[in-house]
Amino acid sequence: MIDLKVINSVIEQMEQERGIPKEKMLEAIEMALATAYKKEYGKRGQIIKAKVDLASGKMEFAQIKTVVDKDSVVIREEKEDKDAEERFKRTRKIEEEKVELNADGEKIVYYNPEHHIFIEDAKRIKKDAKVGDELIFPLEEKSDYGRIAAQTAKQVIVQKIREAEKVSVFNEYGEKEGAIVTGIVQRLERGNLFVDMGRATAILPFEEQIPGEKFKPGERIRGYLYRVEETPKGIFLRLSRSHPKFLEELFRAESPELGTGVIEIKSIAREAGSRSKIAVASKDEHIDPVGSLVGQRGVRVSTVMSELGGEKIDIIEWSADPKKFIEESLSPARILSVTVDETEKKAEVEVAADQQSLAIGKGGQNVRLAAKLTGWKIDIISVEGEYVEAEEEEVKA
Repeated sequence: MIDLKVINSVIEQMEQERGIPKEKMLEAIEMALATAYKKEYGKRGQIIKAKVDLASGKMEFAQIKTVVDKDSVVIREEKEDKDAEERFKRTRKIEEEKVELNADGEKIVYYNPEHHIFIEDAKRIKKDAKVGDELIFPLEEKSDYGRIAAQTAKQVIVQKIREAEKVSVFNEYGEKEGAIVTGIVQRLERGNLFVDMGRATAILPFEEQIPGEKFKPGERIRGYLYRVEETPKGIFLRLSRSHPKFLEELFRAESPELGTGVIEIKSIAREAGSRSKIAVASKDEHIDPVGSLVGQRGVRVSTVMSELGGEKIDIIEWSADPKKFIEESLSPARILSVTVDETEKKAEVEVAADQQSLAIGKGGQNVRLAAKLTGWKIDIISVEGEYVEAEEEEVKA
């Protein structure tokens, strides 16, 4: 007998609060009780099942044997001397752990009296027994099993609670994958930030941080949830503040037009913490896509820039015309002409001498971002004939 008052209470609570069916909990408890019984009192090779009456607390245990005939199993020879018997046991263990096939490719089943019963013996117990049937043999109750049963049931319930919590957290944050989440900085470890999200811990890896940003324990932090991982230790969330999608989601929160889909972000080129370029298009000719992201007096873009520590953001209008798109992507430089090679996806851009440094940007950043944004290799040529080349770099997906 086990004390079912607490067990029943917990099972009902698990069903109501965590959605684990009562039948599943009972099944798990019965399997654990059977395993514990076999460990304490059973023999190797036995198949034991348990049955618990939640109303009375009574437990019943039974051994299950499968009906076989002598042609379907291999009978081992018994060993007489002690040394030979020990060797036989070791051999038997190896044989039980591996799958052997006969000449016809069928699995070899070795006869084990603990979980097999021959058909002729089975028919003495049950007249209509057939090969493959399972016969149930009740096992005696053990007076000292109550303590073991209670401990086992408790362990199963704790395990199920952990499993349910894990599934719940995974589902909750799985729905938030691809969105911005907020947490509290716990600690900095080897350059990685660990963030408390409430029911799970998030990691902001060093390579996903914005260069130059510093956070202290206890500070609130926002990040783009790009991956939800299930590990033996629990659910881990992977965050990024340097991902181009973080920039996109920040604008989505500020611009209703982007949220409703009237405005679409076509591409993003970003060097986190320094500068980004965004190409936008409108599905409604009456709505200005650039203005929708900039906002009145620049309030929307300013809010996003503040979140990113002052990162400069160029917002341009996307165009299906490569020449026009490339010209816009090199903003704020003024372009004289653009010549494109569709086959090699190369563009030659001519600028006035006084616009060359602006088109190239500090350290080549402007033309580099333009190449990322458009997907074109861009060559800058000034009217004096000076030549600068920029090629699209791999964009983080």
